[in-house]
Amino acid sequence: MTRQTQFTLRPRSRGFHLITDEVVRNLPPLPEAGLLHLFIQHTSAGLSVNENADPDVQQDLAAIFDRLVRERESYYAHTLEGDDDMPAHAKSTLTGVSLTLPIVGGRLGLGIWQGIYLCEFRNRASGRRIVATVIG
Repeated sequence: MTRQTQFTLRPRSRGFHLITDEVVRNLPPLPEAGLLHLFIQHTSAGLSVNENADPDVQQDLAAIFDRLVRERESYYAHTLEGDDDMPAHAKSTLTGVSLTLPIVGGRLGLGIWQGIYLCEFRNRASGRRIVATVIG
């Protein structure tokens, strides 16, 4: 059995945001065992799995990424869409745009300290579109 749904996450500002609950609310009923594949249909945001307990992790990740890929570098050619646009594309490449998660016992098989993150790299973005494919 394969099921697919598409949904839009609520808009968020730049940063790393836990979206596990929002994703789960938008999924069809999950099988006892299988896989969930999530794909974000954007080139300036990403998806990741990381710690879901301490919000300092989200703040630290944002600081790390902003140091790794800085705005207004003189060598950027793609600059017409704002100072945050080209860095957002580069950061999206670093995080990736998809996740594959196990489904165990009818639930996502995340570890106790794991959550799904929207990695939003634009200062202001509209809702981000997700394609969710459930296989099982």
